Amino acid sequence: MVRAAVLPAVGAPLEITDIELPEPGPGRVRIRLAAAGVCHSDLSLTDGTMRLPVPAVLGHEGAGTVLSVGEGVTHVAPGDGVVLNWAPSCGGCHHCRLGEVWLCASALTGAGAIHARTADGTDLHPGLNVAAFAEETVVAANCVLPVPDGIPLTDAALLGCAVLTGYGAVHHSARVRAGESVVVFGVGGVGLAVLQSARIAGASTIVAVDVSPEKEELARAAGATDYLVSSPTTAKDVRGLTGGQGADVAVECVGRAVTIRTAWESTRRGGRTTVVGIGGKDQQVTFNALELFHWGRTLSGCVYGNCDPVRDLPVLAEHVRAGRLDLGSLVTTRITLDGIPAAFDTMLAGRGGRALVVF
Repeated sequence: MVRAAVLPAVGAPLEITDIELPEPGPGRVRIRLAAAGVCHSDLSLTDGTMRLPVPAVLGHEGAGTVLSVGEGVTHVAPGDGVVLNWAPSCGGCHHCRLGEVWLCASALTGAGAIHARTADGTDLHPGLNVAAFAEETVVAANCVLPVPDGIPLTDAALLGCAVLTGYGAVHHSARVRAGESVVVFGVGGVGLAVLQSARIAGASTIVAVDVSPEKEELARAAGATDYLVSSPTTAKDVRGLTGGQGADVAVECVGRAVTIRTAWESTRRGGRTTVVGIGGKDQQVTFNALELFHWGRTLSGCVYGNCDPVRDLPVLAEHVRAGRLDLGSLVTTRITLDGIPAAFDTMLAGRGGRALVVF
């Protein structure tokens, strides 16, 4: 039996309880978790914004050590450090054949499988494929990637979602160029990764926007040159910081209609807005036809940073080793499994960066 954070039903409180894991069958890997990040996507499962089978063990951003492998697994072995990949690509669907592996049609198929059982025999699903909110987990072999050399396991957990998403939003989706100005809405774990990535890309002016004035120090340490507390005049204030034109690029990490609209309005004519935040179906964003023509702006969604983890993890590792990317600075709280419900409350209140469960 291992301890895990279980969501019994949508809208129900998270339960920290014992679960029974199977031994890894063919093509599967058993891992002892070192750390797992508490991401807004986990919160989106609890409130039904994202619909996946429950009851489920939550957690999708993690890293750990391989304990055992099933038949046919050759790319990792017991004792290896691995990063969990919650959205593995199948390699054969329409999007994978186009090279858009982040849009793989089968990426979340595993979330519908039976992952484990509670002490009373209740079947559990793996919330986002990997069930990282547990002392141990068993996952498909394509959900694990070797930890790059020189990256501590606890830091490596952040590579599995926040950093890949933030880096990819800047480099693959928005394609920020040196000298451009960037405004980032939402200074949580992903937002902090976006700020660092914008700095790495050579952005000139980097404006961070958040509802909390307490996050200014975090934002500036990550690379923000300016900080704004969200208000009805935010778009105007961003234009004031960017020569009256607006930012070249806006990255929205909140997933709310009002911030998506404000992000779009904060960019210059011809500017680019990338939406990273996951919003609900009730969050309707509206535009009129004339403004779409006149402003010539681009608005695009961004899934998993438009990243291919196999391609991008070595690149991120090099940035870490060179000191350009500071993984530890994304973490504002280190907790145990029992601290996850409080971390969700902190997230809902708009406080802090990334909470990291350390096992």
